[in-house]
Amino acid sequence: MRGIFLDAGVELAEVFKAVVRPGDPAVTVNSAEDVVAEDLPAILAGHDFVLNDHTFMPTAQMAKCTGLKHVIFLGTGARSYMNPEELGELGITVHIIKGYGDTAVAEHAVALMWAAARDLARMDRGVRAGGWPRSEGMQLTGKTIGLIGFGGIAAEVARIAGGSGMKVIAWNRSPKTHPGVEFVALDTLLAQSQVVSLHLLLNDDTKGFLSATRIAQLRPGVLLVNTARGAVVDENAMIAALATGQIGHAALDVFDTEPLPAGHRLAGLENVTLSAHSAFRTAEASENLLRMALDIACRLSGK
Repeated sequence: MRGIFLDAGVELAEVFKAVVRPGDPAVTVNSAEDVVAEDLPAILAGHDFVLNDHTFMPTAQMAKCTGLKHVIFLGTGARSYMNPEELGELGITVHIIKGYGDTAVAEHAVALMWAAARDLARMDRGVRAGGWPRSEGMQLTGKTIGLIGFGGIAAEVARIAGGSGMKVIAWNRSPKTHPGVEFVALDTLLAQSQVVSLHLLLNDDTKGFLSATRIAQLRPGVLLVNTARGAVVDENAMIAALATGQIGHAALDVFDTEPLPAGHRLAGLENVTLSAHSAFRTAEASENLLRMALDIACRLSGK
């Protein structure tokens, strides 16, 4: 089998070279950062599989990629870039990669939580501008963090938060147990948590999951952390709740539209801390991710 890394860019191209092993399937590395959909049929011609980091794959264009059999998406959020069911009807199987960056994302979620609790982003902006904006923050020891969705990332957040002296409660769509975590009904979590951290995969059932109705159930002044996907939250309802103080602070790594457009309403709110969908970006996580992608390619090729 012959493959291509569609959108490696310079950084991931270097990581890819470092993790390739003798015997891996042949993979052409395209060092372009951005690939437009219209170019997909020409770029993917002659390849059996493709590694995709962040390129949109409209079904209409993928239908022209007649020889392609597999898309190995570098992460879990393939649905943000393609329709796996429609590609399946074309004979193209979409593979996702879980677990490669659980610790990296969890550490970023916790970093966002602490930054929000102590209003670090606003103070940083003010000091850089010549001011001295001192804030009274929230002490998190003894507070309750509620985890919505409980996979590998949430388990790591639970470990770190629990070790920091927080009470950890969680809700998951299927029953689970985990040491040090109390699983509760969603209504209970929303009402009791001083911090809510989202850890849901995006699909038809979870789009807009944190709706206006559920936001109204949150404990007033809650800190909201989202390192999952922007679309699991009703953005307009979240912004309205930030304005009223129902949500005291939102710490966000993901957004409905990425990159976040210039002048976006979220960028103008003082009680919001923003990062650029970078929770997974550590050297360790990138190496894990690309090695796991190559392992999938090996299995597909029978190696």
